Amino acid sequence: MSSVQTYLQEHEERFVRELCDYVHFPSVSAQPSHAADTRACADWLLRHCREIGLEAELWATAGNPVLLARTRRTPGARRPHFLVYGHYDVQPPEPLELWHSPPFEARIVGRSLFARGASDNKGQHMSHLNAVEAYLRTGTELPCDLTFLIEGEEEVGSGNLAPFLKSHREELRCDAVVISDNGIPSLRHPGLTYGLRGIAALEVKIHGPARDLHSGLFGGSVENPAMALCQLLARLRDRHGRIAIPGLYDDVLPLSAYERKQLARVPFNATAYRKFVGVPELFGERGYTPLEQSTARPTLEINGLTSGYQGAGSKTIIPAWASAKLTLRLVPNQEPKKIAKLVTQHLKKICPPTVRLTVEPGHGGLPYLVSPTSKLAQASLRTLKESFGHEPVLVRSGGSIPIVADFKQILGADCLLLGLSLPDDNAHSPNEKFSLDAFAKGMKMSACLWPELSAAV
Repeated sequence: MSSVQTYLQEHEERFVRELCDYVHFPSVSAQPSHAADTRACADWLLRHCREIGLEAELWATAGNPVLLARTRRTPGARRPHFLVYGHYDVQPPEPLELWHSPPFEARIVGRSLFARGASDNKGQHMSHLNAVEAYLRTGTELPCDLTFLIEGEEEVGSGNLAPFLKSHREELRCDAVVISDNGIPSLRHPGLTYGLRGIAALEVKIHGPARDLHSGLFGGSVENPAMALCQLLARLRDRHGRIAIPGLYDDVLPLSAYERKQLARVPFNATAYRKFVGVPELFGERGYTPLEQSTARPTLEINGLTSGYQGAGSKTIIPAWASAKLTLRLVPNQEPKKIAKLVTQHLKKICPPTVRLTVEPGHGGLPYLVSPTSKLAQASLRTLKESFGHEPVLVRSGGSIPIVADFKQILGADCLLLGLSLPDDNAHSPNEKFSLDAFAKGMKMSACLWPELSAAV
């Protein structure tokens, strides 16, 4: 093992250069204009995996290809098998004017690497690939078999991955799935994320007159769809942050006293948090801390509002329609389709007869919870302490990784969420970055992880 860690240290500069090459690809899965770039990124990753000694191939899907890369198997041997998941697609970089440097040109400042995809998720899964390279290049035997599954559609809901898992179920069966696609509170507080929120997305549209109308000639006698939509949306949450949709909280699994105690160990400074997000005061559901509100309670958010004239100057109209994009973050044991149905039913009930309402459901993902006291979870915690040099914490994430529930349902495997991203890494925002110290510690963690997990199986 010492030779593996020495190799990682000696080759760290090259690993950073390779990460700079990787983030150069604008692999934006949400934008068809970047389809060729996304495929080129997958091809680069395929070559890289083969160069470091993995048996790798790209598998076609109805969308972007899935990469499978494996360590060489010993014929007839039954060894522990772990799956490492990641994604090579990235979020759109807009608004471009808020970036301090081009989003797909890596910029290193101190120990931070700025680029779209640096932390979400290219840098994180590259940490695992680099650790495996160190094993292979130093001739150090891995105590387990590893399969890397790196997809290109996570940022658009992973719609083609579940069918892929089903069609490759037998070869992908494993003892656990390791995922580094989330965050930790700080380098002094590495964490095992044992819970994720789910998600339910909808688009709500209010239809009014058959066309835009002159607001002076018709205003006062015809309902304004933009106003009607705003009034509807305002009724979905009370002023204390509780969602006002009947039945929405019926299936919520409450936080246990043990969980609240563990979450209280996570470092959190409300003043610093408020300043970081740039708001005059924090807001959230009464009876819960800001950390609990943002990781373990349901939420309803308006992601976008569209209606009427939005060009220069004014245009005095009653718009013909108005729309809003909504997402709800869900907690165990909420089910996305059921929640979307409850929201739709409530909106139809409170919609005035002066307009017509349509609701289009979007993507959804189940919440996830794994026991933090299992043998594999405890092995992960030991690894974190060894590689980061600090006592780890147990955390829940407010984000969603829909494919996590699919791994459990299709492969029957629990997921170990061992994130490397820091709170200020600006995932999904301008000036995304990745800490090179987290990158180095992530490589060390991955190298230490496989003996610990293998012994725990």
